[in-house]
Amino acid sequence: MDRTPMPTSLAAALALTRTAGRSREIFRDADLGIRFAAKLPDGLHAPHPRDEVYIVAAGTGDYRCEDRVMAVGAGDLLFAAAHVPHGFENMSADFCAWVIFYGPEK
Repeated sequence: MDRTPMPTSLAAALALTRTAGRSREIFRDADLGIRFAAKLPDGLHAPHPRDEVYIVAAGTGDYRCEDRVMAVGAGDLLFAAAHVPHGFENMSADFCAWVIFYGPEK
């Protein structure tokens, strides 16, 4: 990246237009992609070809990764390795998360 992008507030991310059930790209540079997800569908996501980190920005829910389920809330940091089934269930209406893809496809 040639220059540092301006910060993106939670309020600004929530105001972005999004396709239902999809995250919205905030920025991308080489092997790093940052997205914002709100109003996600309940259940497992299609596994991704890159490692992924979530930071829960608001709300609560259950995070399912492989056969484990754990309660999560604002401020929690979650990791999903490439190709591992994972997703969210029982999310509160205000649930949203920053999604960080990094590294090469595996």
